[in-house]
Amino acid sequence: MPQTLVEKIKTWGAELGFQQIGITNTDLSQAEKRLQTWLKKDFHGELDYMARHGLKRSRPALLHENTQSIISVRMDYLPENHADMNHVLTSPTAAYISRYALGRDYHKLMRQRLQKLADKIQTEIGEFGYRAFVDSAPVLEKAIAEKAGLGWIGKHSNLINRKAGSWFFLGEIYTDLDLPNDAPTTSHCGECVACLTVCPTQAIVAPYQVDARRCVSYLTIELHGAIPEELRPLIGNRIYGCDDCQLVCPWNRFTNLTKEPDFHPRQRLNTQELLDVFAWTETEFLTKTEGSAIRRIGYERWLRNIAVALGNAPKNEAVLAALKARLTVDSALVREHILWAITRQTR
Repeated sequence: MPQTLVEKIKTWGAELGFQQIGITNTDLSQAEKRLQTWLKKDFHGELDYMARHGLKRSRPALLHENTQSIISVRMDYLPENHADMNHVLTSPTAAYISRYALGRDYHKLMRQRLQKLADKIQTEIGEFGYRAFVDSAPVLEKAIAEKAGLGWIGKHSNLINRKAGSWFFLGEIYTDLDLPNDAPTTSHCGECVACLTVCPTQAIVAPYQVDARRCVSYLTIELHGAIPEELRPLIGNRIYGCDDCQLVCPWNRFTNLTKEPDFHPRQRLNTQELLDVFAWTETEFLTKTEGSAIRRIGYERWLRNIAVALGNAPKNEAVLAALKARLTVDSALVREHILWAITRQTR
């Protein structure tokens, strides 16, 4: 019966748009050790929530009582090929946005799909205990997915699948069902260090160790205050997140483009110019990022990030004029980054 149920769960998951489903138990003791070491090194920066929940992150039953098995899912999100991404990334006046954020916010979409999956299980077996997660609670999603056989954690700390690369989202259902486990996969990074070499800020300080305080994704999304001046020139034209370590990973030659229409770019976010997005009013920002993960950083950090990118752009009178025109903004944080950018444009 349990194995038959697992087979049905995987079939239902595929019908709901998940590219893969794996099952694992709740033993995350090895991941717990790695997490504690990472926290002790202060690599989490201002990500206080990584430490705030104690052991709930690595001991699932503390987060959701009676959890015995975890259903781990992945959903591909890449909307365009690598050549198109590289074209934007190497165009200094273009605005590069991490490709996971171009379409609809994945949190809501995947949570709804996970709920539908749970409903199908409940229809099949009756009431059972469960809770679904998509980046919404203290969950070690990559460690769980690795144990469930969805891939291995690469040297850049992202999950890699031999047949699908790493451009996918993860989600989980914690359940009190005792289900057969899938076998974990082995690591296939080998001697490759491409991700360490390409990281623009050298945030991957050693294989499998990322110092979030240097990571462009952390600096442009999670950091609320000023971006350290020494790191600003390294950010280039990346205004929301960074994909460099995935772009260079050899395993991503096997990536499939997403089949999910909601993950396709909205508002031409994959081809916007820095000067155009810098000119958005707050109302335009809120309208054009409606339903997007980008909105979570707010208008102030949006302008902060673009100011840095404009400071890194080739010297140009139009860029300089746009920066000076924005000095009337209310935010002292944004003004400070604009002044830095003006200095870069005029020296």
